[in-house]
Amino acid sequence: MTIRKGESWGTLRAPDRDVTIVGSDRELRHVVVAARLGGLELPVIGLSGGDLMRTLGGSGDASRFVGEDPIPHLPIDIVTVTADDSRESLFLAHLVARRSWWHGQITAAMNAQFIGTNDVAPRGHPNDGRVDLVTASAELGLQQRWMARSRVRLGTHVPHPLISVRQHAAVTVDLPRSTPLWLDGERWGSASRLLLTVQADALTVCV
Repeated sequence: MTIRKGESWGTLRAPDRDVTIVGSDRELRHVVVAARLGGLELPVIGLSGGDLMRTLGGSGDASRFVGEDPIPHLPIDIVTVTADDSRESLFLAHLVARRSWWHGQITAAMNAQFIGTNDVAPRGHPNDGRVDLVTASAELGLQQRWMARSRVRLGTHVPHPLISVRQHAAVTVDLPRSTPLWLDGERWGSASRLLLTVQADALTVCV
């Protein structure tokens, strides 16, 4: 069940002996994609790095996953993406569609709160059953982009009349033209239309 206000989230228990440990969002995505392609049950995954780990308040200490002390085990959502009605994949932390940080539209679909040191989706949560769609308009000038770049580190880039944030369980995103894509920090071709669908409670991670 997705997180609900005022209710407990996840469980506190000792890590499984066969927990899969990953150190980045990219590595996490590879593990999940490989399991799904192989028709395998998704393992419990320990996060020792990445934007999703930071969102969940993880310490990055991988030794936590081999001890007997209880640690948080948390259900999270997976977001599936279909590009131009053909190619399909998924992401755990974020999808970014952009040609440049300094001109043109920038679109970020956030399951995590952060991209690197930037607090892109301050209200985002990886188990709320929704993806935060953050869009910076092509009309943002260079000076405004410099200002937004400094403010995004603290999550104060919104509200802004040229930056929109919307939450969706499923959404179709039309990009201005074929735009380069990154899934969890890894380049994934280009597309002009995306279909994003949230699969709630699809994976359990520990931090």
